[in-house]
Amino acid sequence: MRLILSLIALMALTSAPAMATEEPPHRVIERVGDIEIREYAPMIVAEVEVSGDQTSASNRGFRPLAGYIFGDNAPREEIAMTAPVTARASEGQKIDMTAPVTAAEAGEGRWTVAFVMPDSWSMDTLPAPNDPDVTLREVDARRVVAIQFNGGRNARWFAQKEAELLAFVAERGFDTVGEPTFAYYSPPWIPTAFRRNEIWVEIAAS
Repeated sequence: MRLILSLIALMALTSAPAMATEEPPHRVIERVGDIEIREYAPMIVAEVEVSGDQTSASNRGFRPLAGYIFGDNAPREEIAMTAPVTARASEGQKIDMTAPVTAAEAGEGRWTVAFVMPDSWSMDTLPAPNDPDVTLREVDARRVVAIQFNGGRNARWFAQKEAELLAFVAERGFDTVGEPTFAYYSPPWIPTAFRRNEIWVEIAAS
């Protein structure tokens, strides 16, 4: 059953343009090559904390979240799939963003994997998760610096892009807030070279 739910959720990420998958509302303030400074509106996320390296934790967290949006809730109501699926190091799991070794290579850790809820839902209207590990949380409006790139979840490739992002952040003199967020937009059957990924770093409001 979990495999079926995961496959259905992944298929939702490959909808035709007329049925495009919803992404979190945001405004692009500035674009420099593959890097964007964005302002995100407040949002609600369904999230679960799991252990493992970056890749295995993302896969492990995906299943209960897919279950939630496909009816494992009270009153068994379906919620539209959104993109991206995000993962970030859980509080207390500090990751050296400038090191050449990423979390995927660093062994076990705690990760928070999340789906953004469609903008049409509120905390009052969202169904309650049946799985006690799945929680709903409101996220305040925030400003992030994001770098977009294509490819698989290769640790060295992610580290290279992370270094590019952090160099830009340092050059602009931004103060970062919290740990980076890894955002995955594409299902596994999309050819590796065309999979869309992003890394976000929240910055303090100026």
